[in-house]
Amino acid sequence: MTDPASVRKARGAFFTPAAITAYLAAWAIRAPTDRVFEPSCGEASFLLAAGERLCALGAPPDRLAQQLHGVEIHPASARQAARLLAERGLRASVAVADFFDRSPTAEFDAVIGNPPYVRYQSFAGEARARAQRAALAAGVRLTGLSSSWAAFTIHASRFLHPEGRLAIVLPGELLTVNYAAEVRRFLLQRFARVRLVLFDTRVFPGVLEEVVLLLAEGQGGAPYFELFQAGSPDALPAQDAPAWTEHRPEDGKKWTPALIAADSFSLYRRLAEGPGFTPMLDWGETWLGAVTGNNAWFALGRAEAVRLGLAGDDLLPISPPGSRHLHGLAFDRRAWEKLAADGAACFLFNPADDGTAAVRRHIEAGRGQRVHTAYKCRMRSPWWHVPVGRVPDLLLTYMNQDRPRLLANDARVHVLNSVYGVSLRPGLRRLGRELLPLAFLNSFSLLGAEMVGRSYGGGLLKLEPREADVLPVPAPASLRAAAPALRAVRPAVEAALAAGDIAGATALVDRVLLGEQLGLNEEKITALRLARALLSQRRRARGRRHVGS
Repeated sequence: MTDPASVRKARGAFFTPAAITAYLAAWAIRAPTDRVFEPSCGEASFLLAAGERLCALGAPPDRLAQQLHGVEIHPASARQAARLLAERGLRASVAVADFFDRSPTAEFDAVIGNPPYVRYQSFAGEARARAQRAALAAGVRLTGLSSSWAAFTIHASRFLHPEGRLAIVLPGELLTVNYAAEVRRFLLQRFARVRLVLFDTRVFPGVLEEVVLLLAEGQGGAPYFELFQAGSPDALPAQDAPAWTEHRPEDGKKWTPALIAADSFSLYRRLAEGPGFTPMLDWGETWLGAVTGNNAWFALGRAEAVRLGLAGDDLLPISPPGSRHLHGLAFDRRAWEKLAADGAACFLFNPADDGTAAVRRHIEAGRGQRVHTAYKCRMRSPWWHVPVGRVPDLLLTYMNQDRPRLLANDARVHVLNSVYGVSLRPGLRRLGRELLPLAFLNSFSLLGAEMVGRSYGGGLLKLEPREADVLPVPAPASLRAAAPALRAVRPAVEAALAAGDIAGATALVDRVLLGEQLGLNEEKITALRLARALLSQRRRARGRRHVGS
């Protein structure tokens, strides 16, 4: 009996489509005598494909148990694996154990499989400690943000003999997240050839994460990796397919540039390294808004605050939870007042003390609702006082379908953790508040957001705080020089944004900032637009295909 999907998901088990298991087995297993290892073998989908591949190559069925080996931590899955293999007339040696407890012996010709995918939030305690020790034994120090697959990939590689082959399914995070930098470096150092297959569609029904097939072989020193874009698991490439493209990544950098044309990336890198643009961090500090622990209780509408008898000193004006209301170039007092009049939660319960009867009543009501037991509340004293910090100069959305939105905080409100606040450096505050949100609407910066951010569930673009810090934005000197022209096009840009014409607004800013100020011709500006559109459409198309599945 197999586990319910919810139980499998909790331990990171997602069973792989047959087209992929057969493809990886065919690539990795090349001789009837090959010895094959599947870590975390689940219900033997890869062992089955490996057994059939070996038999097709002429391996005697009665010797398969000496050639096929697997490890599975979950006893019921291991028993099911044995049953499924037996039904096909195949045998394998499957041990019930934690893969990270297995000491590597470099004896296998092929390691194939689909590592468990457990995010860092759930990958904790002794399980994480064992995984990190295993990676460290291979000379790789992983960060605390690493998900389970990272250590798994490194540990699995150590079971191969020097010329062996690794063929596994990994999350698309391999290309796009900072914590995977050490895994990327390890792969190029360990293997002579590294190939990746990406898909335009979702591979696992019900799973939001994008996946990539990793095909790595031989003894180390790969100067580049190769990439193939497949439409679906039914369109996997032959090894001699001409559509494999080479990419030479910068050490420690993400591999996202492999997804766009080489000429476009060369232009992108030249602009990023030139004087016209600078990381957001050079303008100021980006930080996550306040974490309440329970927005439904702490964030109040005006009518509710009046009903509770709370006074002005008990409340702070905030940008309401979420970011859908943040559009245009500024969030001003008029927009905030309209939200408040429409019933949005524009006030944060944040009294200096519990001196008034109204405050004490609301605190007691919160206790009755067990608000004080939330993790963030338990960590504070008193639990009902939220540390909000400063009022930001700018607001930056970090979870978006279309693009990050940068707005001047003209309403001078505090923010919760649904958006980032940006505090500009003193000498840049006036210029940044006036023109940086406008200038950010250029094709290079929007491409930069796709490059430094990551594709999230449902096709969202997400920026982590460190990724927001490196967003490429116009440098102060460029912005000062372009200021008169930017001010002149501002009304037209605002009109385009109000009409939902993002492309039109961006074209206006491009003409000023990229064309007149930096001297790019229309061909180069178009190349940036197309590269950004390619990454955005790829990300959003996968999300739409998932929602419709």
